[in-house]
Amino acid sequence: MSIARTPGVGSLLFVAIGFACTWAVAAEPAPKKDNRPAAVIDASKYPNLQAAFDAVPQAGGLVKLPPGDFRLTEPLVLQRGETRVEGAGAATKLINCNQQGKPALIVRPPDLDKNPKARIWRVQLADFRICGDPKAVNAKSTQPKSGDGIQATNIDEIYIQGMSVDHCGGNGVNLIHCYEDARIADSIFTYNLLAGVNIQAGHDIVVGANQFEENQDALRCIDSFNLCMNGNNIDDHTRHGVVIENTYGSVLSGNMIEECQGMAVILDRDCYGITISANVIADDFGGGVDLRDAWGCTVSANTFVIDPVLGVRVGPQSGRITITGNNFSASFIGGKPRRVGKPNLATGIILAGTCDITISGNTFSGLDAQAIAADDKCRRLVITGNVIVDVQRGDAPRKPPLDVAAAKESIVEQNIVTKQTEPAPPAKKPAK
Repeated sequence: MSIARTPGVGSLLFVAIGFACTWAVAAEPAPKKDNRPAAVIDASKYPNLQAAFDAVPQAGGLVKLPPGDFRLTEPLVLQRGETRVEGAGAATKLINCNQQGKPALIVRPPDLDKNPKARIWRVQLADFRICGDPKAVNAKSTQPKSGDGIQATNIDEIYIQGMSVDHCGGNGVNLIHCYEDARIADSIFTYNLLAGVNIQAGHDIVVGANQFEENQDALRCIDSFNLCMNGNNIDDHTRHGVVIENTYGSVLSGNMIEECQGMAVILDRDCYGITISANVIADDFGGGVDLRDAWGCTVSANTFVIDPVLGVRVGPQSGRITITGNNFSASFIGGKPRRVGKPNLATGIILAGTCDITISGNTFSGLDAQAIAADDKCRRLVITGNVIVDVQRGDAPRKPPLDVAAAKESIVEQNIVTKQTEPAPPAKKPAK
C-alpha cells in the first residue's frame, strides 16, 4: 500500500516560520558601511554646526569652524574618531545657552548607549572658545546654568590644544574613561563653576603649559594612573588648586600655584608613588600640600612662600613620605620683608599620626609658627640636615622650633636651629 506525500501541518508551519524570519530580517537591515574616505568639512557650508559634525565620514576628517558667535541650546555631539575640529582661535565662540546643565560639546562613540565599553580613537579639539552664556543664570545667583564645556566619554588619545573654556556651569573639560593618552596643552580655563579640568579614570595623562584661573578647582584627577602635570599656571581658585584621588605613579612639577582659597595640592584616597617637585606654592590661603591619604610619595625642591596655614601636612592615613630640599619662607629679601603692611605669614611642616617620614635638607625661615611639629602618635621620623632660622614670629607662648620629641623610634640630628631675627639693613656709608 503506497501513501501519497502531500503538504501537511508541519510543512505549512515551516513555511510560516520561513516567512516570519524573512520579515524579521527585513525589519532590521544591517547598517550600510560608510566607505567614504576621510574628508575636510567646511562648517560654513552647512546649515548648522551639528550638520557639519554629522557629515564627517566614518574614516574621520577635519572640521573647520568659521569665526563667529554660535549660540547652542542643545549640545553639539561629535561621534567620529580620527577627527580634528579646528576653529579660528577666540573668534570662533560656542556659547552654551542651555539652562538644564547640559554640556556645550559632547564627544562620544555612536553606540555608547548600547555598549558602555565602546570606544573611539584620536579626536582633536583645537583653537576655538567655549563659554557659558552670561545671560543664562540662576534667578538667585550669577552662576551659569549650563553644564560642562567639553564632555568626552570613552575617547582614547584625545588631544585638546589651544582652547579657551570659560564661564561654564560645570567643568571646563570633563574627561570620563578617556583611558589612553589624554593630552591637554596650551589652553586656558577660567571662571568655570566646577573644575577647569576634571579627569575620571584616565591613564598616561599629560596636562602641560595651561593657564587656570578662578575655577572652583584647577584640576581634579580621580581613579587614574600616570598623570604628568607640568608647567601650568594656577591662580585664584575659589577652592583648591590640584586634587588627586586614588591615583598612582604621577608627577606635578614646574607649576605655579598661587592664592587658592583652599589647598594648593591635595593627595587623597589611596594615592601612592607620586612626586610633587619644583613647584612654587605661594600665598595659598588654605595651605600648601596636604597628604591626606598618600603613600610612598616625595615632596622635593618646592618653594613654599607666605602660605599662612601650613606648608606641608602629612596626615594619619599617609606614610613612607620623603620631604627634602624645599624652602619654606616669608617675603624676606635680605634687609627687610618685601610685603610691608600686608599679611606675611609663613608656615612649615605638620605631622599628624604618620610614620616612616624623612625630612632633610630643607630651609625654614621667617615662619610665623614652628618649622616642624609632630604629635605623639608619629613614629619612625628621620629629621636631619635642615636649616631653621627666625621662626615662631607669631607664636605665643613660644614652642620649640622643631617639636618632635614625642615621636617614637625617631632620629633628629644635625639640624641648625637658631632664634636669630631678621638682620638689620646694612649701615649706610657716611656721606663724603
